[in-house]
Amino acid sequence: MAEERLISANVLEEDMAETTIRPLQLDDYIGQDRVKENIKIFISAALERGESLDHVLLSGPPGLGKTTLAAIIANELGNPIRKTSGPAIERPGDLAAILTNLEPGEILFIDEIHRLNRAVEEIMYPAMEDFVIDIIIGKGPAARTLRLDLPPFTLIGATTRPGLLSSPLRDRFGIISRLDFYSPEDLAAIITRAATILGIAIEPEGAYEIAVRSRGTPRVANRLLRRVRDYALVKAGGTITRATAKKALQMLEIDEWGLDTVDRMILEAIIVKFAGGPVGLETLAAAVSEEHDTVSDVYEPYLLKMGLIQKTPRGRIATERAFQHLGLPYGAKTEEGGLFE
Repeated sequence: MAEERLISANVLEEDMAETTIRPLQLDDYIGQDRVKENIKIFISAALERGESLDHVLLSGPPGLGKTTLAAIIANELGNPIRKTSGPAIERPGDLAAILTNLEPGEILFIDEIHRLNRAVEEIMYPAMEDFVIDIIIGKGPAARTLRLDLPPFTLIGATTRPGLLSSPLRDRFGIISRLDFYSPEDLAAIITRAATILGIAIEPEGAYEIAVRSRGTPRVANRLLRRVRDYALVKAGGTITRATAKKALQMLEIDEWGLDTVDRMILEAIIVKFAGGPVGLETLAAAVSEEHDTVSDVYEPYLLKMGLIQKTPRGRIATERAFQHLGLPYGAKTEEGGLFE
């Protein structure tokens, strides 16, 4: 669809702004207290021993700060970080080139690590365990294996779908942390901090109004902050108050639960087109003209968190809470077998 996506939009100007407001130290990283405290201990212990930090796996829905946390870990260790993604590493030779060019103690960050192909993944096993890689030279009977030593390094993998990681790869991570959705209070603090950095005048009530509609996700919160800033600049003298935030978010069609147009389309499709469910993921994605990965990775986690849908072996089902939120009578059937709007 042509409209802007709150989570998947990729605008250069906003990406640059996102970089400027990302924290660089653990003390500035708001939320995820349990994960943050554990990582602080592991970093301190690694520095005390003078060793590389053990490999880290960060999982959780998109936009919760996995990339930011990886950069913070590198900064706290005082080591450079090299970033890539699973789909970008197409052949074993690509990974070998990256690994052999690492400096001692360097951080290798692989986003979407669950999308590494199997041939590339197998190169990672000895690299992670023994800091060596085996390269096959030649073909057929003349082929031979060359073992190359690697400098000690730390691999940080980020994934939105940890269940797709193979057991051999997952077991080689010494530190496994899951990032959860943020509370409105933590998001309000993130929004206030970002507003200060960006020079935006915002009242605490305005920050909280944006926070409660940010889907528990800092990336969404920062994007909404910039859009509310634009509205406040044109319509409200530049200051974000609670009333200004509500009007701006209403203009953006973000409701009081943080649901956007696509969220409501998904709920309406389940309720109206498929009689409340169950409906399979592929069918649901086709009904709302979205990729099934987008529905499952971007929209479903929040709808599940809010108790608006359920996942069953037969498919997705809308809950009574979803009917109530959309103002539809629960379980009322139309003559065609759908549900009344």
